[in-house]
Amino acid sequence: MHTKINTALAFFISACGYVTISFQTIHHFDDYQYKIDSLWAENAELRQEVVRLQTVNESFRVTATMYHPVRHQTDSTPNELADGTIVDVHKAHTYRYVALSRDLLRRWGGPFDYGDYIYVENAGDHSGVWQVRDSMNSRWTHRIDFLMSPTHKPFKYEEVVIRSHKRS
Repeated sequence: MHTKINTALAFFISACGYVTISFQTIHHFDDYQYKIDSLWAENAELRQEVVRLQTVNESFRVTATMYHPVRHQTDSTPNELADGTIVDVHKAHTYRYVALSRDLLRRWGGPFDYGDYIYVENAGDHSGVWQVRDSMNSRWTHRIDFLMSPTHKPFKYEEVVIRSHKRS
């Protein structure tokens, strides 16, 4: 008789243990699945950031020209840049702003964004750090345009190198 009671008690305890473990597994499964999904999402974001950083640190060979903030060289709002910045047309050269061809801008798949600082090499007196604030007409590729006041004479440089410049 004790054997039957012990067997029944053992079966009951095992069944309770199975139910408890099953309940705990189901209860924590959602937590674990959420954590796994979160880690996959974070991993994907980090991979994109690595690709972006590798691309930004690359250098690009471009042709460099200049433009004046006047209607026949821009659009109907020559003192307003593509990122919304308003400039004084007669002080344009003092800002050190550039326009990039669209193939170099992030919104069209390029590595740079409005507000980024770039380092320009092989552009004579115009070499140095400039800030991306404008975009060029879609007909241009691999180009950089220096924003200059209307009194500045046109210039052009071939084989200019640009790269990202992190400001400290």
